[in-house]
Amino acid sequence: KKKKRKASLPAGIILEYEKGGCMRTKSIDLLHLTPGANPDELAAEIQQSESLITESMSEQVKKLVLRLQEKQGQQDHHRFCFCKELKAHILPLTNVAFDKHGSRFITGSYDRTCRVWDTASGKELHILEGHRNVVYAVTFNNPYGDKIATGSFDKTCRLWCAETGRCFHTFRGHTAEVVCLAFNPQSTLVATGSMDATAKLWDVESGQEVATLAGHTAEVLSLCFNTLGNLLVTGSFDHTAAVWDVASKRRVYTLIGHMGEISNVQFNWDCSLIVSGSMDKTCKICFSPQGSRVLTASSDKTARLWDVHSGACLQILEGHTDEIFSCVFNYEGDTIITGSKDNTCRIWY
Repeated sequence: KKKKRKASLPAGIILEYEKGGCMRTKSIDLLHLTPGANPDELAAEIQQSESLITESMSEQVKKLVLRLQEKQGQQDHHRFCFCKELKAHILPLTNVAFDKHGSRFITGSYDRTCRVWDTASGKELHILEGHRNVVYAVTFNNPYGDKIATGSFDKTCRLWCAETGRCFHTFRGHTAEVVCLAFNPQSTLVATGSMDATAKLWDVESGQEVATLAGHTAEVLSLCFNTLGNLLVTGSFDHTAAVWDVASKRRVYTLIGHMGEISNVQFNWDCSLIVSGSMDKTCKICFSPQGSRVLTASSDKTARLWDVHSGACLQILEGHTDEIFSCVFNYEGDTIITGSKDNTCRIWY
């Protein structure tokens, strides 16, 4: 086996190795890495837990850890510039999502399709067709990136092969529109949220329903797994967010405070914070991978970049001519895609 290592953000190492004549990759996430951690101890832990890393590579792993710690200590002053606009669909976009490496992204639309795009060239790679109504929610199964899930106003979720566009499963069970979804980090479960006020868990392999999470009194508009995949947060039009234990399928916390419908919820990378966006102010939100920035998208046709610690607005991304439905960072945090009701998505570097 040949192995090559490279650092990535948020903290982690991507292993590239040859097996059976094919190049493969494996990600090791170091979500708890801090600038003050002991690099020798960390390198030893990584080597012990990963069989692909041999004793002869320990010094190289230590250097990667030191490089990651150096990056963590650097101030993030990156300003994003508009790069390109894609006329992605004939009807308004609903949501956008990157794969882990940022080399591909997907868009959902009122035209009932999901489309897969090459980020660098803007070339369309696949059209995922089959839903009978608006495709409202889209996501990759990061960090693997070999599957795509789509949620639709036709009350179903579909699971697709990201490489060929083939549909593996159609998840049926919701009694109203499916408007949000997420894979767990292990890519064994898909969670869906619906206008029927429930969230459901589905088995990726079998396509069967695993559980129904009931408790909200209005539509479930957003959901997100934490990094370990043992917790799920849901945001609802009942003005609350709920945290669920995935193993027991029980609600463990209810977060109260918004005066309007919650449209978006997300864990940060080390799961110490949950950010929520509401119809009382903001439409869509997401953390940067480093956790130091929050990106918001709004009906005022702009996206805004905020400092997590000070709450200051650092940059306003302008150019869309209608409401922005969706915004997302790539895995390294140096590229943004915004999707709008104006039928376009914009790429910002």
